[in-house]
Amino acid sequence: MKHALLAAALLAASPAALLAPSPAAAQSPQLEQACISVAKNFLLVPSLKTGIVQSFPELDPPGARLTYSTREDPKPTDFSSEIECEFDKGQQPFRLQRFCISDTCYGPNEQDQDRRRRYLEVRALMDRQK
Repeated sequence: MKHALLAAALLAASPAALLAPSPAAAQSPQLEQACISVAKNFLLVPSLKTGIVQSFPELDPPGARLTYSTREDPKPTDFSSEIECEFDKGQQPFRLQRFCISDTCYGPNEQDQDRRRRYLEVRALMDRQK
């Protein structure tokens, strides 16, 4: 009987209501800014123009990703570079766990010593900014 009632309720619901996306958690401007700071520190640039910026404070680990350009006056097609950042928690102070630029990732457990070193350098710079 319960299944029949559930089926009837689903049939009565409009198709749009069934397909409507659930409300997404708000993005985190603080996570986004932290990832922009990671990119600026890694790329050694004083400013960075961003394209699409997304943050995921509700994921484990929380993080952000964005497209960027280092050009002074970028065109929409110039935002082809991407960075992804992962942090220990979704609130400040953020502690960088890992980041990836394009297809190359940097973290504390990297086998490649140069990548591990770049991660440690960026994390040290981020820690100084607190």
